Amino acid sequence: MPTLTEAQIRAARPKEKPYKLYDVRGLYQLVKPNDGRFWRFKYRFGGKEKLLSFGTYPYVSLKRARDRREEARRFLEDGKDPGAQRQDQKTSNGVTFELVAKEWLELQRHRFAPATFVKAEWTFTDLINPYIGSRPVTEITALELLSVFRRLEARGRHETAHRTRQRCSQVFRYAVATGRAARDPTVDLRGALAPVVTRHHAAIVEPAKVGELLRSIYGYYGTPVTAAALRLAPLLFVRPGELRQAEWSEFDFNAAEWRVPAHRMKMKEQHVVPLARQSIEILRDLQPLTARGRLVFPVLAKRGSAAFGERDNRRSQKNGLHRRRNDLARVQDCRLNMPE
Repeated sequence: MPTLTEAQIRAARPKEKPYKLYDVRGLYQLVKPNDGRFWRFKYRFGGKEKLLSFGTYPYVSLKRARDRREEARRFLEDGKDPGAQRQDQKTSNGVTFELVAKEWLELQRHRFAPATFVKAEWTFTDLINPYIGSRPVTEITALELLSVFRRLEARGRHETAHRTRQRCSQVFRYAVATGRAARDPTVDLRGALAPVVTRHHAAIVEPAKVGELLRSIYGYYGTPVTAAALRLAPLLFVRPGELRQAEWSEFDFNAAEWRVPAHRMKMKEQHVVPLARQSIEILRDLQPLTARGRLVFPVLAKRGSAAFGERDNRRSQKNGLHRRRNDLARVQDCRLNMPE
């Protein structure tokens, strides 16, 4: 009897309707329109036809799915229902939500930015595990989850409630993919949480207002380093943190490029920023002041001093950021105009 091969699985493509790729002895792979590939084992017990889930491909390989099939058939030969046996085994082995969440988090350690990983870990440790962490992952219901999210809503943390639901869903989907849960119960909570009220940040959308802002920037009377940063910001269109941490070694004036290294970018990919003629002129004017150091915009060593150091540790960066925020506030009161 022909058996399923890895080549056949890789060559299979999703269709408009789900279809099956059959192996032998009751094992098959269900291919869904979204390209989800689910291992299923069909068997009969007590006169009834039943299905057992073995997880999803490629998390569960063809060889591993066959091993699970043979294990299930051994239970059948002993007169036992493999589905019921696996459920009992999961509970006895302590396959709890907390255990699966920790496993999923470890897989994300090198995928998430450090700050994102810490926040995800805090979400489980502080917001979820105290309530459902010790529960078997297969027994958690949508109602239990809703009570967890309602606690957050009662404290006015609606956005956190939605993000927590998203993290729970990721863990449940991972449990399904590894054959330790049948479904994701958070799906039943769609529309059950209070909507998040979006607050838009202040933005200038009128051309006349943009001109007014630029005139205020060019009329700024503070430190030359801050003035240069303010003038570069609308020319480069980068995040304030990326501009503040810019280093002279990253700029190539001949190629008219600023290459922001991957470790400073949110997506962990190098970002190339074209430099207009005006940007290069501003940077060249700044070179005599700060090019002796590493940072283009170093923290002031002393207020009013012409010497600039490289005290770019966390504390000095924080203090420097506060000073520049104050400088930005003074820009709003500046009434000098650029020449027409």
